[in-house]
Amino acid sequence: MFAPGGVRQLVLEVVAYAADEAECNSGGRCTVTLHLDGSVSVADDGRGTDTRVDDRDQVVKKPVMASKDLRFFDHPEAQVLPDGHPRRGMSVVAALSEWLVHTNRRRNGAWSQRYEHGVPVTGLEPIADDGTTGTIVHFLPGESLAAGVVTADEVVRLAMLWPHLAVEVDDRRSA
Repeated sequence: MFAPGGVRQLVLEVVAYAADEAECNSGGRCTVTLHLDGSVSVADDGRGTDTRVDDRDQVVKKPVMASKDLRFFDHPEAQVLPDGHPRRGMSVVAALSEWLVHTNRRRNGAWSQRYEHGVPVTGLEPIADDGTTGTIVHFLPGESLAAGVVTADEVVRLAMLWPHLAVEVDDRRSA
């Protein structure tokens, strides 16, 4: 119901966030990697997910993976993805995945967090800052979606509809 396009829908949901970043920054790039184990990762060169230090000196990030994105989820006028299905948001990707790892690099630090079936199973874990910014979302689609296959050509063709985003696909499944 929330991913009528199957795995393709989940990939496009993540690429849509990279496209949003690219549009805000007058252009951007992302790499979609189709892994041998059936997982998918999308890495972009944007600003990274909004992450801040709160008044208790704790690092917190915008909860895009574990809460409905009210701009899209069940909104009658939600943006339509290039496959013709309505955009639902990143929480749908997390919820419909066996696991998802969100890696976030910003100018003020870098963190990673793991989710299983949409539920955070780790806190924000600091990782080495390599001087870059951007987001990597690596996920394994749930078994109910595993039968759905997405091709590299299909991802490139659909992503062309986002004019500010250059998309490269690295298909490692035949290795």
